[in-house]
Amino acid sequence: MLGIISALPDEITAVIESLTEVSIQTLGSRRYHQGNFEECPVVAVFSGWGKVAAAATTTQLIAAYDVTDLVFTGVAGAVQHGLAIGDVVVGTDLMQHDMDASPIFPRYEVPLLGKASLGTDAALRARLRVAAQEFLGMDLTAAVPASSLHWFHVATPKVIEGVIASGDQFIDSAEEIDGLRRRLPQVACVDMEGAAVAQVCEGYAMPFGIVRTISDSADENAPHDFPRFAREIAGRYSLGILARFVSMS
Repeated sequence: MLGIISALPDEITAVIESLTEVSIQTLGSRRYHQGNFEECPVVAVFSGWGKVAAAATTTQLIAAYDVTDLVFTGVAGAVQHGLAIGDVVVGTDLMQHDMDASPIFPRYEVPLLGKASLGTDAALRARLRVAAQEFLGMDLTAAVPASSLHWFHVATPKVIEGVIASGDQFIDSAEEIDGLRRRLPQVACVDMEGAAVAQVCEGYAMPFGIVRTISDSADENAPHDFPRFAREIAGRYSLGILARFVSMS
């Protein structure tokens, strides 16, 4: 069974509404929806925002359900130059940009793990990349209203693989994002949950994949771009990519 976690209510709602034979269980204030998605057995849940909420949700999901793989969807702010709203990042590695236990441990290193970044499962990563490419190439204009694509200047979005950095803050200034680029030049985009989910999956030896859609540029425009993108586009992207993803299993 596939575990699906989303960091946005709009995204998980789109998935849940597509499930058949659904049963719902509330655990730790989260509603876990078990059912069939495109004939694939899944359990889907909203992570909550921030690393603590996401880690708690993921731990409960793994403990309560017989999942064999876990995929995390959501949106992110662009860090890497050249990324635009509507592009998709399939995560290769996850790290916490606000982790700093120095001088006891090197900055960014997760205490007691001995490393700063956690890699995703190669097979899931490859499937997610193909799924995202197929969605953008074949399904995008049918899935997302033309008015929304026009508003966000989404014309020829691309898919890349890259490092995703997580932190308990919504980054919304060019100064902050420039500082992050200087400190962590390998990072493609930022979110608020991914690295926490990756750390839980590492502890449980759970194969993990993550796909993030760029919703904003993590600058002063982010507070204006993010809500509308989440409302009009994010769920359609996640639903379309996940549908392509499960069809490969």
